[in-house]
Amino acid sequence: MEYPISITPQTVRTVTDTKSIPFGKVPTEHMFIAEYRDGQWQNARITPFHDLTLSPMALCLHYGQTVFEGMKAFVMEDSRINIFRIDKHYDRFCKSLDRMCMPRVPKELFTEAMHQLVQLDSKWVPDEADGSLYLRPFMIATEDRIGVKIGEEYLFMIVASPAYQYYANPLKIKVETEFSRAADGGTGTAKCGGNYGGAFYPTQLAKEQGFDQVLWTDSRTHTLIEESGTMNAMFYIDNTLLTPALSGSILDGVTRDSLLAIAREKGMKVEERPISIAELKAAFEAGKRVEAFGAGTAAVIAPIASITIGDKAYDCYVGEDATMFTLKKALYDIRTGVAPDTHKWNYIL
Repeated sequence: MEYPISITPQTVRTVTDTKSIPFGKVPTEHMFIAEYRDGQWQNARITPFHDLTLSPMALCLHYGQTVFEGMKAFVMEDSRINIFRIDKHYDRFCKSLDRMCMPRVPKELFTEAMHQLVQLDSKWVPDEADGSLYLRPFMIATEDRIGVKIGEEYLFMIVASPAYQYYANPLKIKVETEFSRAADGGTGTAKCGGNYGGAFYPTQLAKEQGFDQVLWTDSRTHTLIEESGTMNAMFYIDNTLLTPALSGSILDGVTRDSLLAIAREKGMKVEERPISIAELKAAFEAGKRVEAFGAGTAAVIAPIASITIGDKAYDCYVGEDATMFTLKKALYDIRTGVAPDTHKWNYIL
């Protein structure tokens, strides 16, 4: 089935200093929007960026039917534009939609909308080494009805904004043992708005205590590491790349998946398994070199400088020769065409 996309272009502004723009603050000229009504997707279009008009009774405002993805486009070494891992992001978007009882966007529509939008606003893709165009596909329930029910009308949209390094400095984090990000059987594997809103309070408390983020633990025992803030948690200890195994409360991160594949390709020892706070603490107290970092689309790799367990802070290794930076560079090289894309991750315009 074909999904024609109408395009209403406007003159693209000359962008001379995208690096001074705070993350997610300034949109590009255009956005994509499509409507779901009467059981089908319709009126797919790219328009000048504009505000939405929603009924105060729209279901998304009351019952949380909101799902999103975070993606990036890069300028390659040969000046072409690459949308990174569009297939993997689409698959995860669909899984999130399924979990929230929302209609799937056809893959053809998702891909073509992304292609046309990035192509139209390609001048916004930074060509600096740490720059990218952040892409935010999302869906909201728009049916105007106050009543706890699955929506029958939706908007699927894509907006974009230039992005650079998400965290300027290595992070200072604390292990969270009171509050939980998600629980087995919940929505931890979905990128839905409620997961992030529910994390604000414990994160804010941690910031008031002088930390940048929290290290989430499992909701049942608070003894097993799950995620780092809004990112997957990864460690490099004893020449081994470690990360918690995916579960019903851990997001299947695209950056996580990419780094694991690169590490295996480089011959590194990789383990996806439960990691306890006790194990991490023992590594610190044994004097081992511990690299800890968050992995996510926005941050890519966010080095962690210290982890506080209980009332004791432990320093992590963040030297320039850290393995996490080797992995980061390898990922960057694939995205920009410096290294061969053996995994077929790049979608090149």
